[in-house]
Amino acid sequence: MSYAFLNGEFLPLSEAKVGVMTHALHYGTSVFEGIRGNWNSEQEKLYIFRLKEHYQRFLQGCKVMRIKVPHTAEELSEITLELVKLSGYRQDIYIRPLAFKGEERVAVLKLQDLTDALVIFPIPLGAYLDLDTAIRCCTSSWRRMEDTMIPPRNKIGGLYVNSILAKTEATLAGFDEAILLTNEGYVSEGAGENIFMVMNGKLITPSVSDNILAGITRDAVIQIAKNELGVETVERSMRRSELYNADECFLTGTAAHLTPVGSIDNILVGDGEMGPITKKLQDLYFDVIRGRVPQYLHWGTVAPIVAAKDSL
Repeated sequence: MSYAFLNGEFLPLSEAKVGVMTHALHYGTSVFEGIRGNWNSEQEKLYIFRLKEHYQRFLQGCKVMRIKVPHTAEELSEITLELVKLSGYRQDIYIRPLAFKGEERVAVLKLQDLTDALVIFPIPLGAYLDLDTAIRCCTSSWRRMEDTMIPPRNKIGGLYVNSILAKTEATLAGFDEAILLTNEGYVSEGAGENIFMVMNGKLITPSVSDNILAGITRDAVIQIAKNELGVETVERSMRRSELYNADECFLTGTAAHLTPVGSIDNILVGDGEMGPITKKLQDLYFDVIRGRVPQYLHWGTVAPIVAAKDSL
């Protein structure tokens, strides 16, 4: 059974509820994170990937939205470990912290006049996208949210309507995922992932000035590529047409892990299959997040597992 931590109390997830007038439900006044717990069946250990870094980013977003969270990143990490222990999962999980304006008032009000709330819960989660074969992407007619509108470097609830519209458009057209461009026409990111292309043996990815989320998985892949493969990453603005002529392309994210892209706008990237650098990075990444690479063990927090439980 999954448990939640809601406003200072541990309780079954089924009992963690908010009212229909909750401000965040109507206006998107919330900040969230997505954190992966990766099960290593050989070791029988659950490694939570870069737990503290996720909560540090979470608290940065709360500052922007004027949400007061009465816990440090370290305290939130300890609460999360207790939740995982209570839930007893022995499989890959997804942890969702959500800070939100919990006051039951339906009106466009000043953030500082609203009460704050916090919930954290873990749930089982397998693959978000197909990791074995290269997916099909399209550039979206919806443009990526600008920093002068809602800061995209923070995971603010209302911002993700932008991503959902793009994802919906892409899937209705028969694609797997959308790629959003900035208002200037530069590549920004996927609907829920950062994007990389491989050209001439280097990784190229949009810079933070292109309205991307500075992803934690993105940062990990940049480090792994340099340290393990000797592959450098260039962070710069990219045009859509560059993606068409890339040698390889892939997406990264907490939910998506490292997902190969085989075509964009019905134009093959390379030969349309997972490229060799993408494959090497994907294999390394999965070994890293499951605690199999000693030099990256500091990225994984081992969750307490008290007893075996059936998967949900």
